Amino acid sequence: MREIVEVDPQKKIARVQPGVIRDHLAKPLEAEHGLSFPPDTSTHAYATFGGMIGNNSCGAHSVMTGRTSDNVEEMEIVLYDGTRMRVGATSEEELERIIRKGGREGEIYARLRDLRDRYANLIRERYPDIPRRVSGYNLDELLPEKGFNAARALVGTEGTCAFVLEATVKLTPWPPARSLLVLGYPSIFEAADLVPEVMSHGPIACEAIDRELIEDMRRQGMHESEIPMLPDGDGWLMVEFGGQTRKESDARAREVMEALERDETVPRMHLFDDEDEEQKLWEVRESGLGASAYYPGGADHYEGWEDTAVPPENLGDYLRDFQELLDRYGYNTPMYGHFGQGLVYCRINFDLKSARGLRRWRSFLDEAADLVVGYGGSLSGEHGDGQSRGAAWKDVRSRTAASLPRVQGDLGPRRQDEPRQGRRALPHHR
Repeated sequence: MREIVEVDPQKKIARVQPGVIRDHLAKPLEAEHGLSFPPDTSTHAYATFGGMIGNNSCGAHSVMTGRTSDNVEEMEIVLYDGTRMRVGATSEEELERIIRKGGREGEIYARLRDLRDRYANLIRERYPDIPRRVSGYNLDELLPEKGFNAARALVGTEGTCAFVLEATVKLTPWPPARSLLVLGYPSIFEAADLVPEVMSHGPIACEAIDRELIEDMRRQGMHESEIPMLPDGDGWLMVEFGGQTRKESDARAREVMEALERDETVPRMHLFDDEDEEQKLWEVRESGLGASAYYPGGADHYEGWEDTAVPPENLGDYLRDFQELLDRYGYNTPMYGHFGQGLVYCRINFDLKSARGLRRWRSFLDEAADLVVGYGGSLSGEHGDGQSRGAAWKDVRSRTAASLPRVQGDLGPRRQDEPRQGRRALPHHR
């Protein structure tokens, strides 16, 4: 099921089957029509739309238009009993008509409407309003103000609800010229502190890498010629700006450089104008997973707590508290990812081969879940939930059974006097 069924540049939509690789649609469109599908995971060269829809994928350039769910208009699906449906935004009048018609489709829509009506206020209150939130189900897409969009509610369900036969996706104008500004900071925490200021200038990507990730690459002999291109520092932001011309994109980057010169912590800055050099640096960022999971002579680093997300304005403080938690358990990990949207990637050296190690792993997940929820965040910001994160879900769910069914993003108990943005005041971090 690898067919691009239709492309309409005027309407800025495309119809694709689930086996279509993201770049097979996006790259020709960029060249021919100046359009693209902005969600672009680091695996964009071989990630299929079926996988991106299953996980609600995002990527470096999702700061332009959001997650995969924000870019899906309609889907044709098949259910386990063979029922085929076309789903998308549904007005209240159309919803009533479908329910009155009855049958399997009417039954499903009636039950979805009842679910929405029963929990609408709780969903509005407790779903975190952050750019990256893919934990659980997108029940907020069933709210009337969201247009009761069953297609977007199904994005991120990881194959648990339906099989996708075809998707209608939005296409977005893609800037023909791009400039890459790399900012070097003394630590990844200070880099995170400055993300809101950088994002206020409207970049089309804002990524981060830290010293630990660079050292992982050195140990494996990866990117030996590219690493010296980074400015001095131990934490870096890779900020990309777009424009109709290179002059325009460079001007936007220089505007940020001038603003950052006035900060108390002035980063080391380098603006890259050579496309080949820019591509090499993006490859450094995109190889993060391969560099951090396994390397010769080191302990295996695992997923399971790899892509939490918090409001970008809370990112620096969250990372400091997260580092304190890692230190207390004796774990280490690089920290990198889509910082422009508050998402942090990490692979942690859990001991999953001894009884003591497993007990510590479960205890860590319990505390880590409370920490990210305390900062108004989500257990998962991009890769979905899956079994590796199951322990965190189970532990949190068991502590909050009195108010089930819970909704994602606020899954742990919070004291009444506790601020939503964080567990405690951290004035020395400001």
